[in-house]
Amino acid sequence: MPLPKDNMLFGFADKLTNEQREYVDSIFDNQLTIVNAKSGSGKTTLAVACARIIGKPLVYIFSPVEEKAMGFRPGTQQEKEKEYLTPLKDALMEIGEVPDKVIYDPDNLDAMKAGHVWVYPMSHTFARGINLKDKTVILAESQNYSRGDMKKILTRLHDSCTVVIEGHTGQCDLPDPKKSGFAPYIEHFHDEPYAKLVELTVNFRGRLSQHADKLEW
Repeated sequence: MPLPKDNMLFGFADKLTNEQREYVDSIFDNQLTIVNAKSGSGKTTLAVACARIIGKPLVYIFSPVEEKAMGFRPGTQQEKEKEYLTPLKDALMEIGEVPDKVIYDPDNLDAMKAGHVWVYPMSHTFARGINLKDKTVILAESQNYSRGDMKKILTRLHDSCTVVIEGHTGQCDLPDPKKSGFAPYIEHFHDEPYAKLVELTVNFRGRLSQHADKLEW
């Protein structure tokens, strides 16, 4: 079923473009939604909003472009990952959530005991060996995953998971963009009955951001 007609999606429902509506409905209708979307198109905020309504714990997986350096940085895994969580935190605040209360942190026992925690961020670096069931899973900035990175994650997801692969084929941060697995996996899942590809083409951040996005790589 698509987004229920009486659900306001945290105030976004009446503001959705046709593209965004297709994206939101797909998250509810399909096991896998792949969104090829420009920066500033709302892809993360809408995915997080849908995850909250779906009600399953959210696993937010990101790709640290500086993966090799991450292991040498001081601090815990959570401390190393914080710089990659800004889009997630922004999205949570957009839907009225307090990130420090709902994002898993082993040092925040009060939030755990109160039952507020429903968001579990992780780097794909630590995904080997995981086994995910009954979760909503967002693969963020997927243009920065290699084919192997994406395979490592996607082969560990059960059919009880709702999955969103979000990225933009025009904005890859890998040293060699040809190694990105995002476009190959778009093609790989293109004809699967449980999957849908959608595009968000409008950058809502304004004229400066829109014009910057037009520069070819």
